[in-house]
Amino acid sequence: MKIYHFPTEEQVREIITRPTKDAADLTATVSAVLQRVKAQGDTAVLDYERQFDKVELHSLIVSPAEFAAAEASVSDELVAALHVAHQNIQQFHEAQRFVGLDVETATGVRCWQRSVPIEKVGLYIPGGTAPLFSTVLMLATPARIAGCREIVLCTPPRKDGTVHPAILVAARIAGVSKVFKAGGVQAIGAMAYGTESVPKVFKIFGPGNQYVQCAKQLVSLSDVAIDMPAGPSEVEVIADETANPSFVAADLLSQAEHGVDSQVLLVTTSEALIAAVEKEVKLQLAALPRKEIAAAALENSRIVLVGSTDEAMSLSNRYAPEHLILEIKDAETLAQHVVNAGSVFIGHLTPESAGDYASGTNHTLPTNGYATAYSGVNLDSFCRKITFQHISPTGLSVIGRAVELMAEAEQLDAHKNAMTLRMKSL
Repeated sequence: MKIYHFPTEEQVREIITRPTKDAADLTATVSAVLQRVKAQGDTAVLDYERQFDKVELHSLIVSPAEFAAAEASVSDELVAALHVAHQNIQQFHEAQRFVGLDVETATGVRCWQRSVPIEKVGLYIPGGTAPLFSTVLMLATPARIAGCREIVLCTPPRKDGTVHPAILVAARIAGVSKVFKAGGVQAIGAMAYGTESVPKVFKIFGPGNQYVQCAKQLVSLSDVAIDMPAGPSEVEVIADETANPSFVAADLLSQAEHGVDSQVLLVTTSEALIAAVEKEVKLQLAALPRKEIAAAALENSRIVLVGSTDEAMSLSNRYAPEHLILEIKDAETLAQHVVNAGSVFIGHLTPESAGDYASGTNHTLPTNGYATAYSGVNLDSFCRKITFQHISPTGLSVIGRAVELMAEAEQLDAHKNAMTLRMKSL
């Protein structure tokens, strides 16, 4: 990890810059796969599963027998943990229900909003180096609460042609309609365009590697909505002299193990903490099964020494991290100054992994600096707000002349006439 001591403005710009990659070749590859899936449907998806996931499939849909086998193979302890997480996620997202107000903007003019669920949503669940069954709960639970009529899930199969059993158990708990064995770009294409097996959806959710993220952004240009643009996963820790070095190291490594392109950032007011954290990182890294992945991610990562927690927060708001952990003595006060972050973890006993699994907040969050403009997935992500208005005769007389004048000034005479005819009818 590169260390900065009291960075200059030029160094701050370097710190907050994410690693960049040439996307030209990536886009061309992904576009070719998407176009073939659009043209050939299931045939293309099955062929790409053979080519990319090295598995021979005869059907994409997961059968009832496969669900039953999965439920029999997952331990009772893990099933109980999934129910705990589901309950907390459900409770947190239930509290986000929209209540629209009927507003009389002028005498006789009523306006209001109604929240309406997106009818068909698609969930992408990675299943490669880490089968993210927790993401099933994070996405399907609010979709079900919102009232989405059809919830379609795509996830890559294992080499034996089966889906990881915990993914299927989580899908059953959260109320997914259909699960399909499809990964990568071909899964995104199948949900965006529809195939003989996979229904076309109206919005796609879920994390994935650079190919999946590129595919989501390409299909969003004309065919389907997506949850948010995203890049590699990341965490920032702000810590002072009261922080436990082993906690800080564990938090950094918990994000670094996601992938070689993940990024972690430690911003601290304590020079002594830096050495202690570096020592702990080496000790904990050596014991991790995914140590090679985490070690590669640490090459993209930084430690920054600053003069105060105010400086730390200023840097953080410019960085706009996906996850922000505050391991300082007055964490709740500092948290009030967070402007840009996906999700914030307050205090020494609140690891980012709590939000990843079971505290109740959603772990599908904006990365790559998009937290400056995007929220993480929430109940509203699965809904649309439709506005309504009703005008009485009195209301028509109150606002009618203003509408006529504005339409005339914009040289939109048909607009003016639609109001003029009504006013004359009174």
